[in-house]
Amino acid sequence: MPGIIDSSSSKTSSNGPDPILLTLFANRFMSVAEAMGRSLQQTSISTNIKERLDFSCALFAPDGDLVANAPFIPIHLGSMSFAVKYQMRLHGKTLKEGDVLMTNSPYAGGSHLPDITIITPVFDSNTKEIIFFTASRGHHADIGGILPGSMPPTSVNIFEEGAEIESFKIVDGGVFDREGLVDYMVEKPSQYPGSSGCRNIRDVESDLKAQIAANHKGIQLIHAIVEDYGLPTVQEYMYHIRANAEMSVRNLLRDVAKRAGTGVLSAVDYLDDGSPISLRVEINETDGSAVLDFEGTGYEVRGNLNAPISVVHSAVIYCMRAMLDVDIPLNAGCLVPLEIKIPQKSLLSPSRTAAVCGGNVLTSQRIVDVVLKAFHAAAASQGCTNNLTFGTGGKDKDGKAVAGWGYYETIAGGSGAGPGWHGTDGVHTHITNTRIGDVEILERRYPVMLHQFGLRHGSAGLGKWHGGEGVIRDIEFLESMQVSILSERRTRQPYGMEGGGPGALGRNTWVKRLRTEDGDLDPHARYSTIPSREINIGGKATVYMGKGDRLVIETPGGGAWGVDEDAVHGKKDIAPHVKVWEPRGSVAERAAAQAGF
Repeated sequence: MPGIIDSSSSKTSSNGPDPILLTLFANRFMSVAEAMGRSLQQTSISTNIKERLDFSCALFAPDGDLVANAPFIPIHLGSMSFAVKYQMRLHGKTLKEGDVLMTNSPYAGGSHLPDITIITPVFDSNTKEIIFFTASRGHHADIGGILPGSMPPTSVNIFEEGAEIESFKIVDGGVFDREGLVDYMVEKPSQYPGSSGCRNIRDVESDLKAQIAANHKGIQLIHAIVEDYGLPTVQEYMYHIRANAEMSVRNLLRDVAKRAGTGVLSAVDYLDDGSPISLRVEINETDGSAVLDFEGTGYEVRGNLNAPISVVHSAVIYCMRAMLDVDIPLNAGCLVPLEIKIPQKSLLSPSRTAAVCGGNVLTSQRIVDVVLKAFHAAAASQGCTNNLTFGTGGKDKDGKAVAGWGYYETIAGGSGAGPGWHGTDGVHTHITNTRIGDVEILERRYPVMLHQFGLRHGSAGLGKWHGGEGVIRDIEFLESMQVSILSERRTRQPYGMEGGGPGALGRNTWVKRLRTEDGDLDPHARYSTIPSREINIGGKATVYMGKGDRLVIETPGGGAWGVDEDAVHGKKDIAPHVKVWEPRGSVAERAAAQAGF
């Protein structure tokens, strides 16, 4: 492709890479992504990106392959390469310095619509050829659609989920195109019946500019590395790092087949609606390659649990990297030994207009569970991200646009145990890796009050190695607003392995105040015998909550590994992973020091 350096043009040493330089470049490349992430966090304004850290930054080769990243959001990192390559096919011959591309379409390598990717080409200072790409992906709290937060639990097509952008040159030759941005984010989504445009375009615009600035920071650091070592050496070690990851995965696959005594592995798990996700793995021990075949997976669903192909690859590359016990950056080399087969018309290869907002955050978790189950690596984690959205605005009953806002968060649960370790309590698991917003910021910025946020005792799977506990999050709404929950593992428990018990199911409960206007409070009664109603709203629901109503979200626990023989014989009644509290801190240390005299 004109204007792009081909990987074959970079010469490698006949003696192989220098191990010191290999480690140095791996860390230099990772430091570029880390610096991009710090820049994005510091310059963004939304709770979603600044506080929850729901973003990723990465560095890509001139062919679009992932080179290095910092430990951001795994589901972003594996799929961003698809987005970069798609934009290369569209614009590769016409890109120039000062151009910045924006995309979020699942058809173009996106995950789901709120995840907007900003891609910037890096040009050589002398030849003006593309030598790298920097890219950042952030989850924006509202991009339009039928509900605030742009994660509608009931969406049945992609038009209901907000603005879809296949490719947009948000910066053209150094000029920011705000009019085009407003058209894509506000005007076009509102043309679909029942849908609104972005409810808070100012925040989205500001965060997109922060992403653009983060990419520019990456470009500056890449140029500094090239200046230090020269482009041929930099690109040589870029491909050495990828080859090192490839060899690590090949060795992993050989070891798995040897320990299992067979090169054929299989597993199946189910979504709450009964849709199967089936996997058969065939490992070639000779060359350390494998075929991962998802034949037997359920058809595309009418709801939003369809997962784009890029998300499937993200889940697989995450699992490969997680099972490695060597310290290497996650990059495209992890996928080279793998052939991934995805059946057409399945929920893992949906049609272009299928709803997908839940596939990225829920189905991806089930794919991870299935892969780890097939490889016999760990029991199931909570298998959910417990996506909560609420807000106001959109279209009123007359179809007029009403200004508003949207809030989005994911909620932790229990992680699965494994052979030699207990699950972790109250943690975001696998492909999410985000934080949750601080309660002080949540209550200051939004009309809500947090009544409880703590561990859900008794939700962990029991066994020799216990699963992690889920959490309880109890939120009161101080104004009337639309509230939505998009969750899984409400009907099918996270599995245990080797005789370990499953984690507890999750539950979403609407604590509704009684009101005369709702018909559940007798206006003639002097007092009510019950102060409120407790309604299980299921895993996927949208509720218009009144002032004073609460939503109590109880997240699933993690599965256990192995049978606890002592517990079976009644010798133990305390979970071994629960540590006895000990006093610590400066006062305790001083008291201990004094006691030592």
